[in-house]
Amino acid sequence: MITSRQNPRIKGVKKLWKRGEREAQDRFLIEGYRELTRALHSAIVMETLLISPELFLGSNEEALIEKWERRGATMIPCNGEVFRSVSYRDRPDGLLGVAKQHHFFLEDLPASSNPFYVVAEAIEKPGNLGTILRSADAAHVDGVLVCDRCTDVHNPNVVRSSVGTLFTVPVVEEEGEVVWSWLKKKGVAILAATPHADVLYTEVDLTGPIAIAVGTEQLGLSQKWMEGADLQVKIPMLGVADSLNVAMATTLLLFEVVRQRSGA
Repeated sequence: MITSRQNPRIKGVKKLWKRGEREAQDRFLIEGYRELTRALHSAIVMETLLISPELFLGSNEEALIEKWERRGATMIPCNGEVFRSVSYRDRPDGLLGVAKQHHFFLEDLPASSNPFYVVAEAIEKPGNLGTILRSADAAHVDGVLVCDRCTDVHNPNVVRSSVGTLFTVPVVEEEGEVVWSWLKKKGVAILAATPHADVLYTEVDLTGPIAIAVGTEQLGLSQKWMEGADLQVKIPMLGVADSLNVAMATTLLLFEVVRQRSGA
């Protein structure tokens, strides 16, 4: 049982809060029961799992710990004070893993007769990227293509805000030019939302191969993605605000594709 925050293993875990360390080590943190449960059903390789039983919130933690132990993870028990020192949460639940990063590439995306993608260009806030992943999972997209990234998908706040759906949706990090060419080659139409469009997002046909492209929180999509989009649509704004949060807008667009494809 680790009882000191100065323990070298604890210091090593805390280093992974920093993006540079995550990238240098090719490792990241997965905290929380739901997140670790969803990671269990992916290709994630867990190296160590910090556990603090005094912080457990339920009765199923032991079963999850046993499953990760059978997968080869090393258990590191620690007291509540030590665990809180490395936790990213206001109310930690006593489970935090150190895992190897798992990278998808465009060629790894599953084949689909009717592709459905999200293109997230230069999203700055981890919480927004995590929420986009959560909506992408709910809409059952074939992949999220993170272009010209500002935040890395292995940021602990992305893991947390995605509620573990980072492990259920294929996520590719790639340069925008590469993704653009790949989508064009596959014959996937690119949709961009802008308040300057003439047509509502509910009035275009989204039943064919489609990529919903969304951009930075402040400036939106870059000129290349906006002007080169096959479809430009607008979301009606009836109040004072002239735009929605990027994650909210993405969710609306994704579920319009779901609605049209389901024939609703």
